[in-house]
Amino acid sequence: MFKPSMLSLAVYGALTGTLSTSFAVSADEAVNKDKSLEVIQITATRRSGSVQEAPLNITALDSDVMRDQNIGELADVARWVPGLTVTDQGGRSGSPIIVRGLNTNSSGPSSDGGTVATYINEIPVAIDMRLTDVERVEVLIGPQGTLYGAGTLGGAIRYILKEPELDFTSGKVYGDAFQNSESDSFGGEAGFIFNTPLIDDKLAVRASVNVFKDPGFVDYNYVVREAGVSQPDPDWTDLDDINHNLRQAKDNNGETTTTGRISLRWLPTDWLDSTLNYFYQKQDSEGRSIVHHGALNPDNGLNKRIGKYESAYRYEEPREKEDSLLSLEIKADLGFAELVSATGYSEFEADGQRDQTDLLIRLDYGYEEFPSFSSFTRELEEEENFTQELRLVSQGDSDLSWIVGGFYNKSKSNGSSKEYAPGYSLFAVENFGGTQLRPDSLEYYSVDRSEVTEQAIFGEIAYQASEKLTITVGARFYEYKVDADSAVDFPLYNTVFGGAGLNDVSLNFENSYAEDDGSLFKFNASYQFSDTVMAYATVSEGFRIGGSNGLAPCPDPLPANQAGCGKPHEMLYKDDTTTNYELGMKSTWMKNRLHFNAALFNVDWEDAQIGGATEVGQLPYTSNAGSANAKGVEIATRAMLTDSFTAYATYSYTKVELTEDAPFLFNTDGTDGGVSGDRLPGSPEHQFSLGVNYQTEIMDNKLLDINYGLTAQSDMISKVGLHDNGETLPGYALSNISAKITGDQWSSTLYINNLFNKYAYTSVRRSNADITTANGAEIQRNYGHYINRPLTIGVKFDYQFEL
Repeated sequence: MFKPSMLSLAVYGALTGTLSTSFAVSADEAVNKDKSLEVIQITATRRSGSVQEAPLNITALDSDVMRDQNIGELADVARWVPGLTVTDQGGRSGSPIIVRGLNTNSSGPSSDGGTVATYINEIPVAIDMRLTDVERVEVLIGPQGTLYGAGTLGGAIRYILKEPELDFTSGKVYGDAFQNSESDSFGGEAGFIFNTPLIDDKLAVRASVNVFKDPGFVDYNYVVREAGVSQPDPDWTDLDDINHNLRQAKDNNGETTTTGRISLRWLPTDWLDSTLNYFYQKQDSEGRSIVHHGALNPDNGLNKRIGKYESAYRYEEPREKEDSLLSLEIKADLGFAELVSATGYSEFEADGQRDQTDLLIRLDYGYEEFPSFSSFTRELEEEENFTQELRLVSQGDSDLSWIVGGFYNKSKSNGSSKEYAPGYSLFAVENFGGTQLRPDSLEYYSVDRSEVTEQAIFGEIAYQASEKLTITVGARFYEYKVDADSAVDFPLYNTVFGGAGLNDVSLNFENSYAEDDGSLFKFNASYQFSDTVMAYATVSEGFRIGGSNGLAPCPDPLPANQAGCGKPHEMLYKDDTTTNYELGMKSTWMKNRLHFNAALFNVDWEDAQIGGATEVGQLPYTSNAGSANAKGVEIATRAMLTDSFTAYATYSYTKVELTEDAPFLFNTDGTDGGVSGDRLPGSPEHQFSLGVNYQTEIMDNKLLDINYGLTAQSDMISKVGLHDNGETLPGYALSNISAKITGDQWSSTLYINNLFNKYAYTSVRRSNADITTANGAEIQRNYGHYINRPLTIGVKFDYQFEL
């Protein structure tokens, strides 16, 4: 139930008053009677141009649209891009990015790296960044392998930062305070942006800092008080027993994200432009946005107690991650062509903890016989990437234009996973004949490290065959190498039962290696029917790197005790590829007051990579699952209905299914596998969005903007073809509304997100097969649902200046 506060009551009242005031103002008083739709410039084709001129399916959201619809992260962007699905799983978990339904994993987290590549300016990165001081977000729908390389099976997403201005000093300070209906405290965001020339027209610096604080809304109300001593399943009818063993952690899926950036732009001559950029983001997350309401055994007493916004995990699940990027981008006008050099070095570190109890019980190692048994995992991840791209882009008015370039990327990663079983060694010594205690309770320890090298040459040639017809062909030739080492140990078992030392860890690393090469092609033809109507046809290919799963190979015979390893068919996986066939149109009408764009597509997907768990030890790994197909339509339109009213809308329909049987998709014995014609999970068939803006003058030349946004989607399924205990998640719609007043140097915005407080499942973790009794113990907390954010009310303010 929503708990009103002084802030929420004030915001409600102010917003209602503002709305009534605005519609009392005549539209005839609106400024600029002859205005038309904004032309959004893009560089996604590696050349400057507008969205309407680009012969490909691209959506660009500029800073104005993102501000109007309160867009702060990629999950918000996806609601306004036809064909793009980003499942919001909160700050703790990575949000899967799915384009045109190309996904074979369950609708929960995936381990395969996704089918979409993300970029900050020219540099490929893997980061879900807060959208502050961003000029625009460009979303390229469909395979982009020739110009953008690996990982672009479904498309590419580019965050374009605002670049330093060379001719004036400017600054901006801003803040946001909000409260959602399920939180006990306020959230907020604040930051500043500063730009100043150091040498007029030659050298400038731009810096920004942003801090975002989300208080969270999911309560971890059943956390063990003392690991290995407290019972995670007390007498659920006895409140004193519950409070003796368990404690509450309110609003425990919140996050604090700090984002900073500094850029130095140098323009020494009129033909050389260079920008040195450093970007940093640190995210401290408290827990996952997973609830267990309706996901527990009905016969268990906890099922009767747990609420709609409660998690049943036994441990808090914090995760801290840091991303940084240092990049240098140089553009040189050589006359006949522009030379572009993009150099990037990025680092990623993460340290997280999560509840691991149910997995160990399900593996039948006898842990369930310990009444106070619970387990948690600590995971460390490190990754560093070096990227270099050089390309030449032809210039001039010739009928023949071209792009040619080279790409190199080297990635090194290290990861470790430690599972702890507190108190169990004492129980094992007393009950199972163990010989000595294990002080650190380290039950499982795995380490993996890998090095991936990719290099490619690429190019495109475009020929203007006539004033109306342009033909473009492109290709990319690539090769990659993956070199990985991994090792696994079971220290607690070896110490308690095997005579190993009290703190011994034995890691015997095994190497696995994979390499491959290949080529990708693209064909595009565009025909300009008039100055404002263009049609295009595209055939394009994309790919994703294969490689090693970093598993230790299983010995023969398998040990009788605990084991975690890979069978021969689980060690490596192949790269997967897509081929896209697309017909589209871009059109502008009524003197640039109406845009209508549409695309028909058909995508064939071969050797699709999927995430799964090994037969021995249930370790995460990636394999290949055969072929699939996606087909459908995507529509985007913008219209200036009057000088005061602007509207934009999108719609997409996607039918995506397997095109061959995949009998081993869910298990090793081939039972209940995927069959040709099965629908793929994780994305809806229908998506719709509608945004309306009303603008007028009030109060002595101040601008009032009223914005309403509606985003909706149909149902989606959690497993391929609803096999393996898959389920259908109902569709839902979300409404946002805001009112903004803008003065000469300031603006103030009142907003409500999720206006009708819709409660919806966005994805699933595991399945209801976990509502069962395994090995004499209840498996009751593995299965759960990610949920959307509840109704949120807030107020924003910004002040900017120019010198």
